[in-house]
Amino acid sequence: MNAALDDAIKQETHSLSSWIMSRPAFWVFLAAVIACLVLTALTDTFATPQNLFNVTRNFAFVAIIALGMTVVIISGGIDLSVGSTLCLSAMVLAIVMNAGFGLATGTVAALAASLLVGAINGFLIAYIRIPAFVVTLGMLSLARSIAMVLSNNRMIYQFGPDEKALFWLGGGSTLGIANPVIALVILAIITGLILKWTRWGTWVFAIGSNQHAALLTGIPVRRLKVSVYMFSSLMAGIAGVLEAGWLGGVTTNLGQSMELSVIAATVIGGANLMGGAGTVFGAVIGAALIEVIRNSLTLLGISSFWQGAFVGSFIILAVAFDRLRADPELED
Repeated sequence: MNAALDDAIKQETHSLSSWIMSRPAFWVFLAAVIACLVLTALTDTFATPQNLFNVTRNFAFVAIIALGMTVVIISGGIDLSVGSTLCLSAMVLAIVMNAGFGLATGTVAALAASLLVGAINGFLIAYIRIPAFVVTLGMLSLARSIAMVLSNNRMIYQFGPDEKALFWLGGGSTLGIANPVIALVILAIITGLILKWTRWGTWVFAIGSNQHAALLTGIPVRRLKVSVYMFSSLMAGIAGVLEAGWLGGVTTNLGQSMELSVIAATVIGGANLMGGAGTVFGAVIGAALIEVIRNSLTLLGISSFWQGAFVGSFIILAVAFDRLRADPELED
């Protein structure tokens, strides 16, 4: 009796450990932990409270946008316009607050502009059937151009009567934790619950796995796609509001090339570019690993020019690993 129970426990433990080790996010998490330990040993500055505060705050912006990108990639799409959407959101916020309106009004206007970008992307992709790559690549230029027109391509650094509240929201802290990190945790929990426990989340995985089958089962694929791209833009808009408060000023080059980091974080975290797979935890850990790498390059005195090489290499390795894991025949 005891032997049978012991065997059952061992089998269950083995199954759980095998499941954990088969998750890409686990290996990314392990890599991030190892990188932190190595940097702590090699430098005197990495493990300082101020540097850790900066690292967590800096990666929070990318991770928040990666939440939306994860949902898009799970659905089988891609969004190249998130960096420009962040810029447009921050610029709308800055213009509205500079005109004398409060933080609440500015935030509503900024997020409304972001949702509009997502709705346009989703409509063109779902109803006009233009490839997501083409639509969002065009929106990358269009959204930033609109930000330039609205601001006359000038920096805005005065935010009216609620300026201090905005600066606290994006650049302040609560109980020693940067406010953007707290926002990330809340948004990650909400996104994870939505994907796991709602019909909407189930449908997102369904259309990413097999869109034709999803259509046959009665899933409103077109409307769902529009909502997916609106969700992605909303996350970019929230990050734009927070980053405006952190930087204390908004320029039209804000968020430039951020798409690469966001997609890298999502893919490194285990999202499948073919659709149907991805996790919130993976996106957050992927963003954290990228920021740790960037911070390590700075602390070790390595040229920042190498950052793009590291990020690009991680994307290729992550996708290659995923392809080999999904199709063992490729190893032959």
